[in-house]
Order: sequence, then structure tokens, then C-alpha cells
Amino acid sequence: MKQLKHYKMKYNFRIMTTKRLISLLIFITTLNVSYAQGYTSATIQHDGLTREYSIYVPASYDGTTDFPLLFNFHGGDDVITNWQTTADMRPIADTANFILVYPQARPDPSDGNSLNWLPKTPGTFDDVPFISALIDTIASNYQIDQNRIYACGYSLGGDMSFELGCKLSNRIAAIAPVARTMQSNPNSFCSPVHPTGVLTILGTDDFISPYGGYPGYYLSAAATHSYWATHNNCNATATMSTVSPSVERYTWSTALGCDYVEELKVIGGGHDWPGSFGNMTIDASEEIWKFVSRYDINGLIGCATTSLNEYSSTQENYRVYPNPVNSQLTVEMEIAEEKEFRIYSTIGELMLSGRLNSNINTIDLSSLPPNVYILNISNHSIKLIITK
Repeated sequence: MKQLKHYKMKYNFRIMTTKRLISLLIFITTLNVSYAQGYTSATIQHDGLTREYSIYVPASYDGTTDFPLLFNFHGGDDVITNWQTTADMRPIADTANFILVYPQARPDPSDGNSLNWLPKTPGTFDDVPFISALIDTIASNYQIDQNRIYACGYSLGGDMSFELGCKLSNRIAAIAPVARTMQSNPNSFCSPVHPTGVLTILGTDDFISPYGGYPGYYLSAAATHSYWATHNNCNATATMSTVSPSVERYTWSTALGCDYVEELKVIGGGHDWPGSFGNMTIDASEEIWKFVSRYDINGLIGCATTSLNEYSSTQENYRVYPNPVNSQLTVEMEIAEEKEFRIYSTIGELMLSGRLNSNINTIDLSSLPPNVYILNISNHSIKLIITK
């Protein structure tokens, strides 16, 4: 009788276990529906090491359209598997159609082999070439929009984002460091070659990466934003808007209204990735993509371009050529209607203005010395190079 009872208990247990297993499988299957594909782990050989990364390619990718590429860098001494769970951007990649990559930091021999993006002892290694090589590898396997490659990161990963904005700006269009200000003395190592969108998400009570900086090592938040505002020819004073009772948005713009630097200031925030841990009134992942996606390698999309030959706007129905130009610039409009043009210096000084009112218009630039300028027509701006 005891054996029968024991058998029934085992049998019932098996039924319950089977039911639970089926329910679990259904649950897992349901979860997987929201993600057409999972992360794929991969490696490349670089600098004598096997380097790991995790890549997510949305199901919408079919190889016929160039997709933007976003790198997300984990914090110090962390691993991909942990960070991609904490800061999971797959739902955003699915809807916005970009390829998402989480690289793995290497052991730092100058820091007890802690997994660091930047070595504790400067000069021990440099991971910027690794990311450049990784871009090449990914581009050889997927159709990548080479003009729309972005970097974001948390803590030491934020450091790496700044590094790429400074040292790989010929490939990186915009960056978004979280819980990290910029290293001190940026003029000694930072040389971006184009207007670069920069978003920071910083907590005012971050004791690991202090908002006021760490003298000799890290700039304050104010100095960080001032550096990038200056580089991007933005006004020194930001405009402020309230996002939530605990979050303020500060935006630095050029004289033409092009936004290039933005801070999400988390009042009372710590060393956090808002939306995943810490402040929950904003979602850092969503804010990052919303910001960086507005930029390409030439700057803010639709506000300024560095095209050097000819500008053609199907939306505005006009062409500008030649560029570079000597003294006579042609503006060809599909519809003859009056439009105002303004030419600014790169620091926002108005140099020349006038009106366009025919299909083919000529602007006399002979009064302007050779330099780089910004031509604005109907609130759309392009980079203009005058030679002699």
C-alpha cells in the first residue's frame, strides 16, 4: 500500500512536473515572440587576443538596406551576459531597425586583470583600434550604414564612448556616456574631426563618478558639456526643460538652432542606468537612441551637412553647387519662389544675406575670404567651403 501510495505520489509529481515544464516552455516561447532573434556571441582576433562580442540583428534586416550600428559598452569589470540583460536594447532595435553590439572588455594587466576598457596605467593597451576592427568585421558580414555608427556606455563604458568620440570620430557619429564625465585635459587627447552629437545622463549624487568631477582625473559635468559645446560651435548657455520632477534636460545649440550637446541631469541620482536601476522616471536606453539617431557622420541630420560637392534637397526642391566654391555659388530651385538665404561663420556670425527669387540664382561670394561657412536656406543649413 505504501509502495502504491509512493508510486501515485511519484506519478502525480511527474504529471505536475510535466505540466509545469509545458507551461514553462509556453512561457519561454511567448517571451521569444517579442524578440525575433536572440543575441549571437562571436569573437575576432585582435592584438594577439581573442576578443568577444555579442550582436543582435533585428528580424527586419534582410541585407538589402543599410542599418545603423550602435555599440553599448558595459561598466568596469563586468561581462557581456550581465550587461546585455541589464541594459537590454533589443526592443528598441526591433522597432528602430538598427544592429546592436555589446563588446567585451579585456583583462587589464595593470589592474589585477580587471576587465577594463581603459587601462589603469596609461599606455598599457588601447581598445580604440579594437572597436575600429570590430566595425570592419561587422560591416563585412552585414549591410551597415557607415555614416550612422554610434557608441553609448555605462560608467567605464561611458569613458570608452568618450574615447571613441575623441579618437575614432571619423567613424563615430554620436556618443552617449551614462554615469561618467570626461577625463581631464581633453585637449591633450581629444581631436574630433566633425560636429559630434553628445548626450550625457548624469546623477547629481553619484559618488563613484562625481557630478562635480574628480580633480586631476575627471572633469565636472559643467566642464564636460562646455568642452563639447565649444567643439560643436554651440552657444555657451544651455536651454533647460523639465522632463520629470527629478530630471532636467539641458540643450546646447548652435546659432542656427542645431542641437549638438544634451544633458539629462538626474537630481539626486546615483551611479545608475535610469530605467533599469536608479531613477525610473526616464529610460536611458530609449533616450540614448532617440538622441543619437538624429545624427550622422556629418552632424545633425537635416540641420547641417559636410557634403563638399553639391547639395540636393528633394524636400526643399533646390540644389547648391559647386562646393567648394570660388566666388560664384549657384542655387537652383525647382519652383521659382522667394526664399531668404544667410551665410554664417562657423562661430555663428552673420556674414552675408539676401533673397533668392528665380529658378537659377547666383550668389556673389567675392567679398568673403576663403574659409568654412554655413549656408542657411529656409532654415536648412549646409557646410560651404570658399576657396580662392
